[in-house]
Amino acid sequence: MHRPICAMVSATVLAMALAGPSLAATPCSPCAAMCAPASLNPGAAKNPCAAKNPCAAKYPCAGNPCAANPCAAKINPCAAKSVQRPSNYQPYQGERSELVTLGEKLFKDQMLSSNGLSCESCHQSMQLFQQTFTQAYPHEVAMAKNQFGMSQVFLDEMVQICMVAPMAAKALGWQSKELAALVAYTETLQPQFKANPCAAKNPCAAKNPCAGKNPCAAKGAPCAAN
Repeated sequence: MHRPICAMVSATVLAMALAGPSLAATPCSPCAAMCAPASLNPGAAKNPCAAKNPCAAKYPCAGNPCAANPCAAKINPCAAKSVQRPSNYQPYQGERSELVTLGEKLFKDQMLSSNGLSCESCHQSMQLFQQTFTQAYPHEVAMAKNQFGMSQVFLDEMVQICMVAPMAAKALGWQSKELAALVAYTETLQPQFKANPCAAKNPCAAKNPCAGKNPCAAKGAPCAAN
């Protein structure tokens, strides 16, 4: 009675079953069935850059060369709204020096995030500020444009974007002292930042420093285009 049903099993499905776990799809590797066995696939090795990815610890698929990068996805519309100034916005007003002092403390505070990052994790010694950081706000910022669709941002909006995106936390209250403090302290960093006049001419500047270490990036890796 069951023999006709078994006869209907396709050769492809049967081959996948005989190949064992290396070709079986799993919740964490939805495209595993489309990849060659690890022994034949030079891109199957774990990405050595994954440990540097703050999202990797939260996403068990991060080491899967077939899995989509959870950090590359566009921010959802609700998150995008949370980083934009609300209507009739009135920022917190306080004594300037007090706000700067508090802002410096918050800038280094990992407790603001959900992944152990602080503002200083990315911007220690003026690192990772864009060339436009020397300009008065509002102005265009690549992260805001690419991930949130914002053509230009105010500094308080940029602080909120950093809270929501790299630091994986909720946006601060728009009338909060904490937001005003981070803005005040970041304003003190602007005059100290020295834009690199060679950056725009450097063809490697925009490249991912980890790309060369990614075994899936090599041509011919069965999963590279997957």
